[in-house]
Amino acid sequence: MIGELGRRTSTALLVHSALIQAVTFLVRPAATYRALELDVPGFALGLLAASYAVFPLLLAVPTGGLVDRLGERRLMAIGSAVVLSCSVFLLLWGFSIVTLVIGTALLGAGQLACVVGQQAVVANNAASSRMDSAFGYLTFAASLGQALGPLAISLVGGASIRPDTQAIFLLSVVMSLVLFATTFVVPAHVSAGKRKAVSAGTGSAVSLLKSPGVARALATSATVLAVVDLTMVYLPALGTDRGLTAATVGAMLTVRAVFSMVSRLLLGRVSRRIGRMRLLVVSLALSTAALAAAAIPMPAWLLFIVMALLGLGLGIGQPLTMSWLSAQAPAGQRGRALALRLAGNRVGQVVLPSAIGVVAAGLGAGGVFLASAVVVGGTLLLLRGVQLD
Repeated sequence: MIGELGRRTSTALLVHSALIQAVTFLVRPAATYRALELDVPGFALGLLAASYAVFPLLLAVPTGGLVDRLGERRLMAIGSAVVLSCSVFLLLWGFSIVTLVIGTALLGAGQLACVVGQQAVVANNAASSRMDSAFGYLTFAASLGQALGPLAISLVGGASIRPDTQAIFLLSVVMSLVLFATTFVVPAHVSAGKRKAVSAGTGSAVSLLKSPGVARALATSATVLAVVDLTMVYLPALGTDRGLTAATVGAMLTVRAVFSMVSRLLLGRVSRRIGRMRLLVVSLALSTAALAAAAIPMPAWLLFIVMALLGLGLGIGQPLTMSWLSAQAPAGQRGRALALRLAGNRVGQVVLPSAIGVVAAGLGAGGVFLASAVVVGGTLLLLRGVQLD
């Protein structure tokens, strides 16, 4: 149960969270497969990948202001409609790299609106004592959706090297219709009386960043998410260096993801027992230790344990920074703060992996894990003097 919302509304919100991620993780690989069918050059694949982040970077803060003014359900409905339009567009016209880029960019915009709306529902309705638990359930549902999307591709594609992309886009249309319909189970008045009018002078991103703790929460969130990306990219390289099979590396990535999901289910209970601040410190310290340990040569079975610990640590970081931001943002600006977090995450996903890759270039994949440990460990310094409870 999320805050004062009923069971039906809470369930709809979690289903909506899972569905938007499932559609995203279904459409993006399908667009890549379609591009490969068209024999596009390598740089075009990079353009296709980058197009997804364009709107989230440009529109994140305005979208956050929009949810604070219009309400969560309306923004979720707009986002769902954009995602549905994207799916239909790709199904009917996604036969060139230009239309694939346009469709992927629309997907990024729709996903942004849906996620900001979902997070604002939690931020504006969850009681302070239940916020960690609520964000834990929301991010668990998102993780589940991220697993279901690729699974759907496997079911549609079967044993073929290149799946039937037209069938996948048709499936995305059906899922997007369900996503859009689910929006209307969430009441329009979920935060009635809880949002305060935000004047133009106090609602800017700059003024929000000056609020106590907001900038540090954004930096912590971006760091944790960037390290998750680095793990997905460099663990296969680490496995290759150590002679591990692709199946073994895939199993390790699955273990990391599963333990992240477990940590999110237990988040509220553990946070209430030991405190939000202490739990965040423990999660970052655990992540730092696991990343450093991964850089040390060890048997495969021991690396599985390290990945499980890393999953626990990194899985806690994202929902806790959502709670942190929600608690620190001024009343009436929580949607804007959470949208700013998403924009910061996108910047972190570009800047940190690039910087760490350059620094650790001569040290191999192990060096990347060691450098990542140093960066995550450094975020502990951001927590000095912060009161989260």
